[in-house]
Amino acid sequence: MSQGTKKTIFITGGVVSSLGKGIASASLGLLLKQRGFSVTILKLDPYLNVDPGTLSPYQHGEVFVTEDGAETDLDLGHYERFLDINLHQSNNSTSGRIYNTVIERERKGEYLGKTVQVIPHVTDEIKRAIDTAHDTVAGLDILIVELGGTVGDIEGACFLEAMRQYKLENGRENVLNIHLTLVPFIKASGEIKTKPTQHSVQKLREIGIQPEILLCRTVHELPEEARRKIGLFCNVSHDAVIEARDADSIYEVPLLFEEQGLAVRVVEYLKLKDRKPQLKQWKHLVRTIKEPEHKVTIAVTGKYIELMDAYKSINESFTHAGVENKADVDLKWIDSEEVENHGTEQFLAGASGLLIPGGFGERGVEGKIAAIQYAREHGIPFFGICLGLQCAVIEFARHVCGLQDANSREFDTACRNSVIDFMEDQKNVTRKGGTMRLGAYPCVLKKGTRARKIYGTELIHERHRHRYEVNNEFRESLEKHGMTISGTSPDNSLVEMIELSSHPWFVAGQFHPEFKSRALRAHPLFRSFVAAALEYKKKTS
Repeated sequence: MSQGTKKTIFITGGVVSSLGKGIASASLGLLLKQRGFSVTILKLDPYLNVDPGTLSPYQHGEVFVTEDGAETDLDLGHYERFLDINLHQSNNSTSGRIYNTVIERERKGEYLGKTVQVIPHVTDEIKRAIDTAHDTVAGLDILIVELGGTVGDIEGACFLEAMRQYKLENGRENVLNIHLTLVPFIKASGEIKTKPTQHSVQKLREIGIQPEILLCRTVHELPEEARRKIGLFCNVSHDAVIEARDADSIYEVPLLFEEQGLAVRVVEYLKLKDRKPQLKQWKHLVRTIKEPEHKVTIAVTGKYIELMDAYKSINESFTHAGVENKADVDLKWIDSEEVENHGTEQFLAGASGLLIPGGFGERGVEGKIAAIQYAREHGIPFFGICLGLQCAVIEFARHVCGLQDANSREFDTACRNSVIDFMEDQKNVTRKGGTMRLGAYPCVLKKGTRARKIYGTELIHERHRHRYEVNNEFRESLEKHGMTISGTSPDNSLVEMIELSSHPWFVAGQFHPEFKSRALRAHPLFRSFVAAALEYKKKTS
């Protein structure tokens, strides 16, 4: 590749949303990385929010937090888990961010009195975001750009126009368009239908974009006749019509794409030298997922359980930890409000571990606290994340330290024993977006603790997303009654981890370890927790 050449792959979607563009992008990125290419991915979201940080999980699923503290789309989690790379603020942009930048430039007079318009000013800003993503990685070979939403969405029109311009300006041999579309199966007639794909590509071509590769999402095998028909009517070579059939596991998708030669087609088009992919570890991962030696059930008590995307990284972290323990981790999702209304024992029956994930707001908190009390008193392995740590501290303060009204300032502003309170730098914050404690922070682990043993090191860095912390006024009482403060900030001012040495496995962190778990490298806390759950099952069965 000549120095300075930008190799870019645009991935768009058609017909319906949630077809799996994020998994497709991550899978292609993996195949290219395992060929020795340097790859990164940019997600463009057409919604007007500056970032998803203020969106309800019901609206947009999980908010993924990067090392540098960016609140981003959950697809960045897929990118990091598949490619084993750290992404940054520059790897996710939205219409809100783009328009905000354009308006700020206009207010500063940077457009020299010109009329500010979608073309060229907004489209130029989108192209600048693409260039910035290229420049974040030294020696980058390939940038994959995924556009959220579907072709035909009015809010995505300026992004598609920017993509069209980007190809003209950077050379057709340097920019590849891949379109993911649906090939539905009509059960009544027993046929697959290619018309939705034809119409989706037609819409793209009206905009001025001709895809070179089609990924056809289907529940059935795509016959050769259908491939040729799609290729003919969509002006694509029939061997560039790639079947994207439903897989048992998302981690199987890269192998299915490799079998059909997707990466080979991409490398050929971009005029790069193909190399043999190193997929031995990935194949072992998939084989272990499909053929585990053990099975264990872990209860997850939260309040967004109707939408699994709200806990996407937690779900995947258990998959990674399960593989390293040769186990299928069956997650039993429990609505914390149901625990409040109907008691704990019936919901935790059969579970060999309990995880309380992060969250915001008072709803369902008492159910989480009740579940933690049950796990503590019955020796069930417990893992608390963010709010999970805070609930564990409240439960311990109430039932062990004797502070019956112990609570968090978040849930009770008049609480006398606020064992959880505002962080000092959060007390005067009024703007909600991007103002929490966000991103990676250092944590020092106390010698001789379970946490230190799990990590195998004194200093760790974990990603945060919270406004509240353990109130230092109560640390002495908590420790006096048997709670170990096993991790703190380097200056000892913030409690980062707690544990109970008298319990088989009771650990919680103020951070979100699920954001750093990788497909081929499980997070040590999840790995240890699953091992403890397997041990508990062995002892109690």
